[in-house]
Order: sequence, then structure tokens, then C-alpha cells
Amino acid sequence: MEFNRAKFHGPLKGVSFLVHLAVSDHQINVLFFRSELGNEPVRDWLKGLSREQRQLIGYEIKSVQFGWPIGMPLVRKMESGLWEIRVDLGDTAARVLFTMSEGAMVLLHGFIKKCQKTPLVDLSLARQRKTSLRRHMP
Repeated sequence: MEFNRAKFHGPLKGVSFLVHLAVSDHQINVLFFRSELGNEPVRDWLKGLSREQRQLIGYEIKSVQFGWPIGMPLVRKMESGLWEIRVDLGDTAARVLFTMSEGAMVLLHGFIKKCQKTPLVDLSLARQRKTSLRRHMP
């Protein structure tokens, strides 16, 4: 069991308290899918977002990294070997599609959700990248 000292901010600024952190000994590696040309599409997509959006998405990726396996509402299985991380960005939502490969989470595709259902083009792109990844494994 681990305890860390934390402080309130805002109206209770300066008041300290002990926080129990549920720290998992189990952690998975997180990797960006890399194309044959060396591009990392999820990393490139993240760079185009605001700092706040990147932080929110990064926080949820880290939640999966330290809590895998994890289910709804954060992670939803899309199909065999393909999951989505669901991120609420306040006025919109982001999705990061990933697969598991040799014990690592590989981030395949990221997008801002604009409709209720996951667009087929985004799902197809993640499938293609997953297939490409499997094809190039030793």
C-alpha cells in the first residue's frame, strides 16, 4: 500500500491530506504503430491537438497502461484484437484504437468522434494497421 501527500487547490488551498494510491505492479508497454515509411500516425494526430486535449488523452492511455485489462466506460472492445479508448474532451470526444501485441498496447489510430457510431473509414484504417503489424512480426 502506498500513500502520497497531496494538497487541495482552490478554496481549500494549502490543506494537505494523505491519498492512498492503488498502484498496480502490472504495467504494459505502450507503443505507437509505425508505418513502413516510418510515420507514426497516432503521434502525428496528437501533435495536432491542443495541449489540454493531449493531456486528457494521455491520462486515459496511462489508465489503460496501468489497469489493463479494463472495460467500459473507458475501453470498449470493437472486435477480436481491437479496442477503443474512449476519451471525453468536454465539448467533443476522442477515440484511440489499439491492439495488443506481445504484451504491449499498440496505438493504431486516433480521431475526434463526430457521430454516434464509429465511422467505417476509421475502423477500416485501424484494421489495416493491425494486419500490417501482424504481417511484420517475426
